[in-house]
Amino acid sequence: MILCDIGNTHLHFYNGSRVWKNSPNALDTNKLEGDLYYISVSPKNEELLIKAYHPCYNIASLLHLETTYEGLGVDRKAACLGLGLKSGVVIDAGSAISIDVMDHGVHVGGVLLPGFGAYQQAYKSISKVLNHPINVRIPLDILPQNTAQALSFGALKSVLLVLTEIIGDKKAYFTGGDGKFLATFFPQAIYNELLVFEGMQHAIAQKLESLKA
Repeated sequence: MILCDIGNTHLHFYNGSRVWKNSPNALDTNKLEGDLYYISVSPKNEELLIKAYHPCYNIASLLHLETTYEGLGVDRKAACLGLGLKSGVVIDAGSAISIDVMDHGVHVGGVLLPGFGAYQQAYKSISKVLNHPINVRIPLDILPQNTAQALSFGALKSVLLVLTEIIGDKKAYFTGGDGKFLATFFPQAIYNELLVFEGMQHAIAQKLESLKA
């Protein structure tokens, strides 16, 4: 069984032993074998996967999360389900940074921020002189002395301030491409690159149990 998390920029796969990613326009189907179960936030990339490989099954309808939040994305649901009944804050730091608070299996609410790539695009859209790569390794203990530093400082600091306020003294579970880096700022943080896939596995297992009942 292969699991796939279809994002806006890449498709992430998990076969039970390792994780890898592919560009949606250059899918390597040689690594795929057997049934594939996926979630998707990109209809376009979902279509590319379906054309390239089968059988594929969208399991979005299996992801049941107790919440009053309207419009919660399927990727956020999966990450939250990956916690099981534990409490804490789930941070998925990819093209967007989602922050969701869980209380013993119940989704309390959440916040969305741009990912660091999106910060760069936003700056660029304001003025071409602001078109600088975001350096997330920027030191935060001294004020920036040039525009490139100022942009990176502003992006990183704004993300960390929101995270700090929401996390507080709670456990923080990070995943996503920038999750490992952001986790280093919080002593109670746990980085788990499989969090979304574990949520998908949980949903599939629940469905199988219900069929046995």
